[in-house]
Amino acid sequence: MRMIYIPLIKKAVKEDMGKNGDITTDSIISPGKKGRAILKAKSDGIICGLHIFEDTFFYIDKDLKIETFFSDGDRIVKGDVVAVIKGSLNSILKAERTALNFIQRMSGISTCANQFSEAVKDTKAEILDTRKTLPGFRTLDKYAVKTGGAKNHRIGLFDMFLIKDNHISAAGGITKAVEKAIKFRKKKGLDSKIEVEIKNIDEFKEALELEVDRIMLDNMSVEDIKKCVKLNKGKKKLEISGNVSLDRVRELAETGADYISVGALTHSVKAMDLSLLVEQE
Repeated sequence: MRMIYIPLIKKAVKEDMGKNGDITTDSIISPGKKGRAILKAKSDGIICGLHIFEDTFFYIDKDLKIETFFSDGDRIVKGDVVAVIKGSLNSILKAERTALNFIQRMSGISTCANQFSEAVKDTKAEILDTRKTLPGFRTLDKYAVKTGGAKNHRIGLFDMFLIKDNHISAAGGITKAVEKAIKFRKKKGLDSKIEVEIKNIDEFKEALELEVDRIMLDNMSVEDIKKCVKLNKGKKKLEISGNVSLDRVRELAETGADYISVGALTHSVKAMDLSLLVEQE
């Protein structure tokens, strides 16, 4: 994991520093001035991203001392002290915003994933993420999803066939699209699973007879989803997708589908409210 995010830290710090560095901090605070900063929760949720938070500070100044009081996946409440950073105030202030950006986004994703997962508890449905992630940050986004208790869908375009409406339209139909994917899989010697998207009962019946591992029920009504589950008889794995919100995810889960994919876990996440309060010695 660390090998993945270190380049992101470097890129983020370079973006912030530009050619002249932190002109505000360098003009006001000498490198030798010591102090500490307290990372404090201003809202409840699931903390995630503590390692990248720490390594952002260490990238600026390896001599900083950091003490953390929680681990990724822990539930925190408003007022909790999550971590304390000690050392050069100049270094702390330079790393502050970038470190917070990482941990606030990741904790927001974990918190959202946890909310959806808890909402479907005691049903057979599992919450999945999507590829609607921040470009370049997919590994972090998907790690945060898992930390919150949900599951990862495919990581990218390379590890699973997902035949969507545009593929179907270009191929000339569901059956033709699936047959092409099967032929390609065999030719390339792949063992990747095949999923196909459908939008109505007739398309579902067609997909049900094909050599696919999973059928995605896209933007279908609860009534039609229930019909698909009944017709399926456990033959294929079924995934609900499209406009899934927290207030209706339980109803969708109770249809008997296997998975519910939620783009909102990553594409419109609300960052966790965390503050970093600096104190000089």
